[in-house]
Amino acid sequence: MTEVNIPPRKHHFPDFTTVQTLPCFHRECIPESYLDLMGHMNIRYYIALFDAAAWKLFARFGMDMDYYRSQKGGAFALEQHVRYLAEVHAGETVAVHTRLLGRTTKRIHFIHFMLNETTEKLAATLEVIGSHADIVQRRTSPFPPAIAARIDEMLVQHQSLGWEAPVCGVMRP
Repeated sequence: MTEVNIPPRKHHFPDFTTVQTLPCFHRECIPESYLDLMGHMNIRYYIALFDAAAWKLFARFGMDMDYYRSQKGGAFALEQHVRYLAEVHAGETVAVHTRLLGRTTKRIHFIHFMLNETTEKLAATLEVIGSHADIVQRRTSPFPPAIAARIDEMLVQHQSLGWEAPVCGVMRP
């Protein structure tokens, strides 16, 4: 087998305090049941915690359970990129903060930051491309105007932040 030198990725992750200024959409103390054989939080729970935050993010825009039931609208996850940066252990509290990155008529691009509030470290990030969906036709569909306006309000705020988000570089809304 031939070894290939892979150049290190140079990402500048925001510090703990900077991420705390973003809206927090989920907070949880990690139980023992979330641990794997390595003694740290299993990857499936990172995704579960990020997912819990995404539901609350969408609810902020008006896409809540009432909307899903009455409007036959929903959301699909289309693409995700996760980075694990620091271990999380039982008894530690994590918080998921979110930054919007972009939007099209049907898609939204955002990044979740999982902060370990116990150790004051950035534990992980999850970059996401999601879409609005017509649940009856099971296809992506445009965001309704009122929801798009709420997304755009937050997006304007996040685009004016004085730091770049540590994106993977290949995802586009």
